[in-house]
Amino acid sequence: MANEIERKFLVKGDFRASVLKEQRITQGYLSSVPERTVRVRIKGDKGFITIKGIGSASGASRYEWEKEIPVAEVEELLKICEPGVIDKIRHLVQAGAHTYEVDEFFGDNEGLIVAEVELSSEDEAFDKPEWLGEEVTGETRYYNSMLMKQPFKTW
Repeated sequence: MANEIERKFLVKGDFRASVLKEQRITQGYLSSVPERTVRVRIKGDKGFITIKGIGSASGASRYEWEKEIPVAEVEELLKICEPGVIDKIRHLVQAGAHTYEVDEFFGDNEGLIVAEVELSSEDEAFDKPEWLGEEVTGETRYYNSMLMKQPFKTW
């Protein structure tokens, strides 16, 4: 059990030349209330269940618990998830000492690309590559659990 600390940004430029690895992710939510989101996801060939708590005032930090579960169990749980599925490719991009997770969305969120960097503290310094755009840390409409309810195409 740990707190996750991350900052989130829109992507404004081409990051693709620096991609180290990429994986397709499909996920749904059993609960999307901010106090306790419960997500199931298939990431590549693995399945996961994740529980997240409410975020800090800045939105950069929140409780997170995750456990690997069989893909077949995720597929069953997806059948009872709240309406809407998140479909994206996660690109891992190195920038200085940190690895950004750049999520390129598909389906109803097509056209949205966001980058997250995980930090050890909210005030940790990190490199900001030229393709990084506006910071959206703490803006709830960019949370995956909200993109499921109010997709990017409806903004």
